[in-house]
Amino acid sequence: MKVRVMVVDDAMFMRNMLKEILNNTGRYEVVAEATNGQEALQLYKQVRPDLITMDIVMPVMDGIEATREILRIDPQARIVMCSALGQEPLVIESIAAGARDFIVKPFAPEKVIRVLDQVMQTAPAGQTT
Repeated sequence: MKVRVMVVDDAMFMRNMLKEILNNTGRYEVVAEATNGQEALQLYKQVRPDLITMDIVMPVMDGIEATREILRIDPQARIVMCSALGQEPLVIESIAAGARDFIVKPFAPEKVIRVLDQVMQTAPAGQTT
């Protein structure tokens, strides 16, 4: 069964790039897309994806706040942050907020898949393997 992914980024170009990388694996399926954190929160409640890729800097609600809100709803949610080079302080804050890992833009397909595969292999918070 494919891993169901929600891609959250305010830039359509980045969402499309991630969709292409994920779809090319045959193991991941993009089931929802959001353009800001507030939209991501609403879609998460409806879709309940297995994994979320979350941009950090977005309008309306940023990715860090959206991560906190999604984890309040579902502490076992798997969220991977997407950051641009030079956003290290925001990445650290994202991990502190509960994100499992991060990927750096511009995306290198093999690195994206390696990080997502690792996150999917880890037990959800509060569970042991």
